[in-house]
Amino acid sequence: MRKYTKEAMYYDVVGDRRVQCKLCPHMCTILEGHRGLCGVRENIGGKLYTLNYALVSSFAIDPIEKKPLFHFYPGAPIISISTVGCNFKCPWCQNWSISQAKPEDVYYHDYIPPESLRDLINKYKVPFLAFTYNEPIIWYEYVLDVVKLIKKDGIKVVLVTNGHINLDPLDELIPYIDAVNVDIKAFNPNTYLKYVRGKLEGVLQATEELKAKGVHVETTYLVIPGLNDSVDEFRRMVRWHLDTLGAETPLHISRFFPHYKFMDKIPTPIETLEKLWKVAKEEGILYAYVGNLPGHKGENTYCPSCGKPVIRRIGFEILSWRLDNENKCEYCGHRIAITGHRWKGRSTWL
Repeated sequence: MRKYTKEAMYYDVVGDRRVQCKLCPHMCTILEGHRGLCGVRENIGGKLYTLNYALVSSFAIDPIEKKPLFHFYPGAPIISISTVGCNFKCPWCQNWSISQAKPEDVYYHDYIPPESLRDLINKYKVPFLAFTYNEPIIWYEYVLDVVKLIKKDGIKVVLVTNGHINLDPLDELIPYIDAVNVDIKAFNPNTYLKYVRGKLEGVLQATEELKAKGVHVETTYLVIPGLNDSVDEFRRMVRWHLDTLGAETPLHISRFFPHYKFMDKIPTPIETLEKLWKVAKEEGILYAYVGNLPGHKGENTYCPSCGKPVIRRIGFEILSWRLDNENKCEYCGHRIAITGHRWKGRSTWL
């Protein structure tokens, strides 16, 4: 066995040396010598193994706003790590070189077992860790081992995820997760099946579970021209967001740029983003943001009570802060729904 290989969790042996993975809604039935859709879980000798345990393809320190998380310890630095593989096949993926890669195809990587990662976190003195860039769900065994270890040190853990995970493994992981950003690809089940080969219902169920169990949740909706940009579809997503996640849960409406197999598409028109931003606010989302458009007023946080900008941003940088130590608006006293406090001294780490 390679050093990145470890027996997987959440699978059943279903006869004839076949196994069924139960990690995500794909529920892949895998013949011996074959892999699941994610490309990193293989049936070896009638058992399911993960092939990317402790295989780290990227390691960086980012602004937490880049995840994007605007309401979770604003201004904080966060260590970001990734592996390879994904349980989606998004043809617009900006990180396709790792998300659509197999473990044996990635030449630039590190072997960082949980104990070594803990040492790195202590070395850099950054008390936030994000599993990001590719899909952390398919790194489940490593993620679980890491978070069980580092939570003892008070580290805050973030997942940037597509949310395509079954409830049993999710519920085992949730006690160690502090915040998530869930990428809602569309609000049409057929779009999920046709383009990303996933199940919208499973994503929504997992996102609702995260919120219900007390995890800080923010969502992102990448607006792709001609695919998921209709007002009717977006309005349905917003109403689900309001009904299940609440008006105070931030929604990031992000601009698409051509990537991977969608190089023939155009960037999202600014007027489309502004139209959907207006819809979100009209429907009752208190913290709706325009993403991937630095300098736009939609990057700012506005007080739901007095309407004044209390946090001004450009890109991932905070330009001004008009909240007191209790995250209350300095103009009218309304408390803004922020988890934690503003981080001071981020430039020390970047």
